[in-house]
Amino acid sequence: MKFLQKLGAFVWSKHFLKHTLFIVLTYFVVVGIVVLYLDQYTNHGEKIDVPNVVGLKMANAQSKLEALELKIEVLDSVYKPELPTGTIITQDPLPTSKSVVYVKSGRVIRVQVSKKSRLVEMPSLIDKSERIAESILKNRGLKYHKNYVPSREANGAVLRQLYNGHEIREGMKIPVGSVITLVIGQNSASQPVELINLNGLTISEAKARLSGISLHILVGLCDGCSNAVDTTTAVIYSQSPEYLEGVTVSPGTTITVSAEKR
Repeated sequence: MKFLQKLGAFVWSKHFLKHTLFIVLTYFVVVGIVVLYLDQYTNHGEKIDVPNVVGLKMANAQSKLEALELKIEVLDSVYKPELPTGTIITQDPLPTSKSVVYVKSGRVIRVQVSKKSRLVEMPSLIDKSERIAESILKNRGLKYHKNYVPSREANGAVLRQLYNGHEIREGMKIPVGSVITLVIGQNSASQPVELINLNGLTISEAKARLSGISLHILVGLCDGCSNAVDTTTAVIYSQSPEYLEGVTVSPGTTITVSAEKR
């Protein structure tokens, strides 16, 4: 009983009440400061509509977002050859009109943009046979032309691989459709023949050009041709191997052509 009386007297003492009031006031002051700071730091109450930037070029989207005090970040480039390079194809977050989501100033809008070229790794073709090297390049979507140099020990094998006139190492990434120059060893007893441009010639003219130089012609496609006469007079519009100035091929090479009746 005496303990309770002493406790009551202590609780209602000026000393205890003064310190209790001080603690309560301190709590409310600290909480008030924290709330005000968070309101300022988080831009409490601010709502910005996220615009739709899909389909815009990167520069236009950046201007549009910066005007709203928003930022933009490119996450990835996606192979879309049908779109102009740098066209935005996805965004995160989605536009407010679709997601009903609002953001605050300084928010980063992450986007994916289009690119027209797709990269592949260059394989190592050194010491591989001509036919195997051609097959590997075709499977990777790469084109090629061949230069032959005299060689007794590496007859028919790839000696060098070049891209834009320079050596290209295994693993380097280059655009799909790039042209690789294969330098192929050839026995000196069989000298290479310079490739001839057949584009624009009729089939009969092309055969006359190739006669006597150990190259052959094969008509792979003839648009609008219905008989042998049409085939003879059809005009060539493409050939394989593709003609490039100074390119040589081995004797006996067959040039496959596509032509059309005019």
